[in-house]
Amino acid sequence: MSEPIAPAVPPTPPVALSALLAREDLGLRQIAGPPAQDTVIHWAHTSEMADPYPYLLGGELLLTAGVHVPEAAGAGSYFEDYVSRVVAAGGAALGFGLAPVHDTVPRALVAACEAYGLPLLEVPPRTTFSGVARAVWQLMAQARLAELRRVTEAQQSLAAAASRPDPVPSVLRQLAQRLSGQALLYGPDGTVVAGAGRAPVPGTREALRKLTGVVRPGGAPAPGAPADPGGPGGQAGEPSAPTASGAPGDGPPPEPGPARATPASATDALEDTQLAAYALGGGSGFVLGMATRRREQADHTIASVAAVLLSLLTGEHQSGAGAARSSALVRLLLGAAPVEVAALLGDGGRWLVVHARPENGTPDPMGAAALGAALGSPLIDLARDVVRVLVPAEREPAAQPGWTLGVGAPAGPADWPSADAQAARALARARATRAPLVRHGARPGLTDLVPRAAAQEHARALLAPLAAGPALTETLRTWLSLHGSWDRTAVALDVHRNTVRQRITRCAALLETDLDDPDVRMELWFALRDN
Repeated sequence: MSEPIAPAVPPTPPVALSALLAREDLGLRQIAGPPAQDTVIHWAHTSEMADPYPYLLGGELLLTAGVHVPEAAGAGSYFEDYVSRVVAAGGAALGFGLAPVHDTVPRALVAACEAYGLPLLEVPPRTTFSGVARAVWQLMAQARLAELRRVTEAQQSLAAAASRPDPVPSVLRQLAQRLSGQALLYGPDGTVVAGAGRAPVPGTREALRKLTGVVRPGGAPAPGAPADPGGPGGQAGEPSAPTASGAPGDGPPPEPGPARATPASATDALEDTQLAAYALGGGSGFVLGMATRRREQADHTIASVAAVLLSLLTGEHQSGAGAARSSALVRLLLGAAPVEVAALLGDGGRWLVVHARPENGTPDPMGAAALGAALGSPLIDLARDVVRVLVPAEREPAAQPGWTLGVGAPAGPADWPSADAQAARALARARATRAPLVRHGARPGLTDLVPRAAAQEHARALLAPLAAGPALTETLRTWLSLHGSWDRTAVALDVHRNTVRQRITRCAALLETDLDDPDVRMELWFALRDN
């Protein structure tokens, strides 16, 4: 007997045989073979050929009325030969129609289907083969629509996750939830950076770690196994030989040679768990690892969408601009002044300093990178509880979901420290007023009528009693900017409201003035702006 061939399936989801049997309008009845829930069909085909092998692609529900069956077929090996050829061709099931040729399904056919494990259906006289084929295509259309809806919903949820303050963990959580598996992000050094979901079987993480080496630049080469987008089967808990491809989906492994082309994806299996690895970005070294119980086309599509989003979130810009920024950093470390290296940053000479804090939790590197990408700048500084971004002045920052932002006034390199302080105060005001974004006011005012040097000298003299306590100066500045609100000042400074009261009382005592007097408040506010 010929070896069974792999079905050349169409680009539509298969239909469970049990779903076809559930159609009451057809009246089909299974009389032999394995359980229907374990069988899927990809199409229906009618043939009265004694040997249908040359005409089958595999995965069919083959329909026949037995016209080809000779009268003495039951006494010989006809039905055994017939069923063996259907199985060898990859046929998924056999439907035998009653009337006008046969009143019952031949017993020898039932026995042959049982022996070869081929599901056998009895098609009643009232049901036409065309009706069966139409039902198959209707079920396939419904399955396709459900698959498209599932992929669309997954795309939307993954995109929404990518816009959160913690985009990478959020995308991984959504991916693990959508595929009912485990999603791990590996860094360039092969360690797990972030993950979500539970491992389907023990040993999953180690098997995924080995598989990621296939797609990581400079990693382990993939063994020369035939490509299979669904993933080959594993033996008794041992991972099978990985399959690599040049792009997500099908493709043969790279030809052996002195230089190995790194594939973009690879698949493997551990027991009944399907493993997949996707290289992220343009050779950055980040890899997405997936472990799921199933491996359907929709799963591959959803994982590919997540891989694209993670590539955008983790990718590093290796360009001429990146080299210029590296050069600027080196020059600063070697003693150059900011004014001397600012030209290497491009985008003109004026920049905005942005301070940002996530609404929940503390910022992480991936979230900071995503914020920088949203604001259009790779110049990011991640501190303990705040992210600072240097943005070209012509790129007006907008409010970002999940973040609270403070923006300083446009400034050249010499004034960046002042702009940094402005952004910090703007962020404090934004948090106190629960505003998503606050900009430092840069409108002309009365202070412009006084020479700056004279204003600064007056400010130093007026605020001299507070010089020994920077916390007092900052508390007074914040309290005045929030119109004397104890609660808002406490929120802005992350201290208790009683602490604010004690500091303001101390300021009034040191300055020997009445802080309830609006003229005093105004003079102090101008002094603090110039200090």
